[in-house]
Amino acid sequence: MAEGFLMEVCVDSVESAINAERGGAGRLELCSSLLEGGISPSIGLLQVVKQYVRIPVYTMIRPRGGDFLYSDREVEVMRKDIELVKSHGADGLVLGALTEDGRVDAELCMELLAVSRPLPVTFHRAFDIVHDPVVALETLASLGFERVLTSGCDCSALEGLPLIKRLVEQAKGRITIMPGGGITERNLQRILEGSGVLEFHCSARSSKDSSMKFRNSCVNMGASLTASEYGLKVADVCKVRTLNAIAKNTL
Repeated sequence: MAEGFLMEVCVDSVESAINAERGGAGRLELCSSLLEGGISPSIGLLQVVKQYVRIPVYTMIRPRGGDFLYSDREVEVMRKDIELVKSHGADGLVLGALTEDGRVDAELCMELLAVSRPLPVTFHRAFDIVHDPVVALETLASLGFERVLTSGCDCSALEGLPLIKRLVEQAKGRITIMPGGGITERNLQRILEGSGVLEFHCSARSSKDSSMKFRNSCVNMGASLTASEYGLKVADVCKVRTLNAIAKNTL
């Protein structure tokens, strides 16, 4: 962790978790399927990651990709996932839910926060598709979320920088604002200097070719637009170190 700034790295594999810690990450967001923006990881993944890293692991609670309007049965899954990851060593949780009109689902979030206690909870980038971010931030602060992850309701944290800065000013330390979304070594310094934040979120990934020698190029395991089965994305130790150094030099 760079002194003064905390870098959270989102990871979806044990290898990425280890690389993130080696590179200087201060915290992990653990999920599965980063291609979908991250969904709840398996208990097996959480257990093995906890065996290999010492930094805090915040676990994603998201039962599926897509929007953040959940059915009663999906909420049952979220409650059960919270109970399971708590009992298997999660240091914190990452979750969020919206109403059909694009507001924070305060009633559901209150219920999920109660199940999550005493673990700290981050409200994830569901925030970026709310109807009114100013109102949403007040709701999250009053509910007791520790932080909110946001790209400033734009396609990247750099483009959402003006709103991120306003959210930091609005929060007044009641809730942490953590920018995330498209953060790289090329824009991190500008985001940190222009926002007033103390934490940031990134994936810092590089492509890695599969070790498979035999390959069947005719078959895809998912939709035709998904990544090839013979290409992997993993957190890159060098990228994490570079981002950490930039944050340290921004002080």
